[in-house]
Amino acid sequence: MKGSTTIHVVQHLAPGGLEALALNMLSYSPNSDDVLIISLEGTKEAAIKKWPRLAQVQDQLLFLEKPSGYSLKTLRQLYKVFRTLKPRVVHTHHIGPVIYGAIAARLSGVKVRIHTEHDAWHLSSRKHRSLQSLAIKIAKPKLVADAALVRDQIRKQLNVNSVTVIKNGIDCSTFTPGSKEAARQALSLPIDQVLVGTAGRLEPVKGQDVLIQALCSLPKNVHLAIAGDGSERNRLKTLVNQLGLENRITFLGLVDDMPQFYQSLDLFCLPSRSEGFPLSTLEAQSCGIPAIATDVGATAETLCPETGTLVASENPLALASGILREMYGNNDVSPREFVLEHNDIKTMIKAYHSLAEEKSA
Repeated sequence: MKGSTTIHVVQHLAPGGLEALALNMLSYSPNSDDVLIISLEGTKEAAIKKWPRLAQVQDQLLFLEKPSGYSLKTLRQLYKVFRTLKPRVVHTHHIGPVIYGAIAARLSGVKVRIHTEHDAWHLSSRKHRSLQSLAIKIAKPKLVADAALVRDQIRKQLNVNSVTVIKNGIDCSTFTPGSKEAARQALSLPIDQVLVGTAGRLEPVKGQDVLIQALCSLPKNVHLAIAGDGSERNRLKTLVNQLGLENRITFLGLVDDMPQFYQSLDLFCLPSRSEGFPLSTLEAQSCGIPAIATDVGATAETLCPETGTLVASENPLALASGILREMYGNNDVSPREFVLEHNDIKTMIKAYHSLAEEKSA
């Protein structure tokens, strides 16, 4: 780890959009061997078990095992790490990391401090708003929002003007169109059905229960594939049984080959109750799959305007209606071009590098 030039600080390392983005920023950096990710919470062993992809970069991961609540020890740990490694850039993600990581970076003399907000829902809390505002005043990082909506909320809630928008990016050379039939065979999914898929943590915020209910209003030849795992798995399976949908839904669990999952689909659906700037809609569209999503957070900014459908959240009928519109629409446009133009990870990495150079000048 000695000689790291960039250190990312996250709250924890578990499968999720923010965490995947930090991992991608390590993997796709031109000097990836000089990039380190610090997780405030958790242990390396537990994180790798839950997210095997981390094993590939485990020597570039550091876990501080922060306890719940405020921890002065964690601030001291970060200060010592930064003083020892002398990184050129410390990049924090979300509220906890800016409170600990950005302040420790300034105290230890790190000149380039960048903080990215991936959503702004936490700023509705007066406590969180006050803590983050204080941390930003002390640490003075360069503020980045991953969407115009998030930028506007930060400006309003934190009373700051200088916020740069750098939209999240994905690897469009990995997420590419492929053989639908081969992908379905590999994943043991039905060949002769209209396949709608969703991907994400199985948690209430992701709204898979709403999508399951929406399936009741869709033709019998529509099958749902759910990729991901989480605390709601058993409850969702119980709901499926109650609705008599056992033969129309496949729970895939964690999927290692996500491009293959998207390639198997006819449509992708994101039924979330809350979002920041989601990556899954971008990944699906990069594979040429049209997306239907709920109008929450900055999701609208991720949809191709020619092929995407936005619907109200918490509304199974609206979700079913959106899926039907996509099923029977005559749109020969591929959403891949939209993602290539606006959300390629190479463009995102260049933007952050330019920001770091500007900050150090």
